Amino acid sequence: MNLTVNGVDTTIESGPLTSLLDVLREELGITSAKAGCEQGGCGACTVLVNGASRRSCLTPVASIDGAAVTTVEGLGSPEHMSPVQQAFTHHYAAQCGFCTSGMMMAAQAYIEGGGSDDHEAIQEALGGHVCRCTGYVKIIDAVAAVARGESFDLSVTAAGTAMTNIGGMA
Repeated sequence: MNLTVNGVDTTIESGPLTSLLDVLREELGITSAKAGCEQGGCGACTVLVNGASRRSCLTPVASIDGAAVTTVEGLGSPEHMSPVQQAFTHHYAAQCGFCTSGMMMAAQAYIEGGGSDDHEAIQEALGGHVCRCTGYVKIIDAVAAVARGESFDLSVTAAGTAMTNIGGMA
């Protein structure tokens, strides 16, 4: 089986029923997708498959043979963060970081789908993503800022990526 993961063509050695989450973490060493509930309920394992938000814990790798998979590492690097990563940093939308990559991937799909800054629409788009730390307000504010096209000078407005798990660090 073959996947394009974060722009890199990859041959997968795992069995066809292996979850995409296990392939990413165990075979490819990509740790941003987290193994939370492993039942699709928490959203910590969310990635983009051909641009659509998917729970990697529920996705058998054979069902996406040939697909393009994007994880938070594919959005940007700590030195060159994507707008979603910048907004999460600026708005302090990450606390412990466990849910952050899944939230950002769902936010990215929402923005790419033409999402607006309407808070109810953002709540709907992020439904099923569980965060036990933030209360969601800062996450929703971050997504709304990206939808409005805001940009940020992180050297002035935030402590930087060293404090958060949004630059693709494990």
